[in-house]
Amino acid sequence: MMTGYDKPSMEMFVSDLLSCRRTDLLPLTAFACPPLPILNMRALHLVFLASLLCLTGAQNQALMDYLERRLLAIEDRISTWHDQTSRYASELREFKQQMVGLLENVDKDRDALRTELSGVGTRVERVEREMDYLETQNGAQPCVDVDDKLVEQEVTIVKEKNKAKYGKLTDCRDMISSIKAMKILKRVGGAKGMWTKDTGSSSAKVYIFNGTSEDTLYEFSSVRDFTTSPGTSRGKPIKLPYPWGGTGHTIYKGYAYYVREGEEFQVIKYDLQNGTVVDSVVFPAQDRVPVYSLSPETYIDLAADQEGLWAIYASGENENNICLAKVDPDTLDVEQTWDTPCPRENAEAAFVICGTVYVVYNTRLSSRSRVQCVFDVNDMVTNDDAPLVYFPKRYGAHSSLKYNPQEQLIYAWDDGYQILYKLAMKKKLEV
Repeated sequence: MMTGYDKPSMEMFVSDLLSCRRTDLLPLTAFACPPLPILNMRALHLVFLASLLCLTGAQNQALMDYLERRLLAIEDRISTWHDQTSRYASELREFKQQMVGLLENVDKDRDALRTELSGVGTRVERVEREMDYLETQNGAQPCVDVDDKLVEQEVTIVKEKNKAKYGKLTDCRDMISSIKAMKILKRVGGAKGMWTKDTGSSSAKVYIFNGTSEDTLYEFSSVRDFTTSPGTSRGKPIKLPYPWGGTGHTIYKGYAYYVREGEEFQVIKYDLQNGTVVDSVVFPAQDRVPVYSLSPETYIDLAADQEGLWAIYASGENENNICLAKVDPDTLDVEQTWDTPCPRENAEAAFVICGTVYVVYNTRLSSRSRVQCVFDVNDMVTNDDAPLVYFPKRYGAHSSLKYNPQEQLIYAWDDGYQILYKLAMKKKLEV
């Protein structure tokens, strides 16, 4: 392949070849100038080769120009991409700085809000204490407000129904003055239940009724034994012949008195020592009306005090208010009944001390409850005379309150917690 020749040089070379002549002067001229036919063929080959070289060079040049244009376009795109990437990185850094500033402001606002909420909580507690003090000083009416004429009619009806004077069994004249102390012993069992001691004796044994529909109670030798026991593992299980309903049970002089679960209000008297049913009776209550609106599982709440055995219940004849009955602990006969002015609405539990029933209600403040209605079968205590007794802050709602006269303690079950309330007592006023 011939390279390094341009077109004029090639033309001169071809011209020189065509101008060659034979000479006889030199013997070697045949080698200098070939014959004419051979010379013409070689020239044509050279011309064709030159033409091909010229065409190939043009195509290569066009290809090189195209590739150069493409490379320039790619370089422009890379430059644009680099500029955009730099701009996006700068904007991202600015956004990050803005978010950091906003998060710092949020943290500051959160701390300020937390401080304000803490101050609000403190002020709310102060207002609660002031309201309690004002209500105590002003002697607010504990029961619902009704028309004066209706009150007079109700009092007249109650007096007519209670014409028979209650014959006191003891000279007990104690009434609540205040709650002196509160002690939370432990938490065992479900949200609702009942625990108590034997009200009619000085026995140290403690009895646990867990739940509102069970048939096994637990007996502990003492409060300390119950407190130190993991759950009810140290307790003696006592299986009852019938399951109980609600939380209105009581222990009195070695017997367990409870309401059997079922359609009828059957009161069972069970001998804890012998493990036998001594007696049972259907309580004369009309319709199934829960005695406390906040404890709908309890239809009859049995209680015991110095005067004996009582039944707190609701009647179909007067569904709005709570009724009280004196029960003979030996025969389970109902000796006398009273219609109290205490409403069922918002009531959660009640207990009896010296023939006076104290009904505990929820107040408008959350996690607060108080004795809001009092009824004395001997007419020695009225709502105006009764002190305003608030229970300390608690966990949920009292499902049972059982009074022990020997210790002047209330055994309370509050959302699974077993609590003792120490009472300060005073004497009732003679009328």
